[in-house]
Amino acid sequence: MAEPEVEVRRSARRRRTLTVFREQGRLVAVVPARLSAAQERTLLPPLVDRFLRREAGRVLPAGEDELAARARALYEEHLAARTGRPLPAFSVRWVTNQQRRWGSCSPDSGAIRLSARLRTMPAWVSDYVILHELVHLFVPDHSREFHRLLAGYPHVERAKAFLQGYQHAVDAGDRGPAPGEPDAGATAGP
Repeated sequence: MAEPEVEVRRSARRRRTLTVFREQGRLVAVVPARLSAAQERTLLPPLVDRFLRREAGRVLPAGEDELAARARALYEEHLAARTGRPLPAFSVRWVTNQQRRWGSCSPDSGAIRLSARLRTMPAWVSDYVILHELVHLFVPDHSREFHRLLAGYPHVERAKAFLQGYQHAVDAGDRGPAPGEPDAGATAGP
């Protein structure tokens, strides 16, 4: 298998750690400016491999049948007892035209659409969005009843915070971390 292409950025502010993350589909590594080429060749490949293994572990099903099976399993685990009703007929699919929404649901038809941007996020985040849209099959608005049903998922607040932070980073552009704040992604020291 070919080595993945990695954009290496040298940082004068960075003293000891290396980090790898994905930016607009590309792999990016930020390393200390003083890191030698030999150190980079030694330290970067295992860090990239670790990042890619983690990323592969959080990939959601690509096909609609597998995605629907995941949604049914999440419903049974987190919502069935709270609704007291069977899961209505629904369909679920990935879409690429949702850049400001994570998902949407048409309760009348049972059609659930998930933003393809969720595919690279941790499973507990994408599971939250799937559950959020499933709840709309029972409650079309964001009323108290909606939140009561969704509260069966233990990562609600954490997932909402993750999505808000992600969207803030997208909206802020490529300005990098604030001074004194750590980078996101896999990190290692030399």
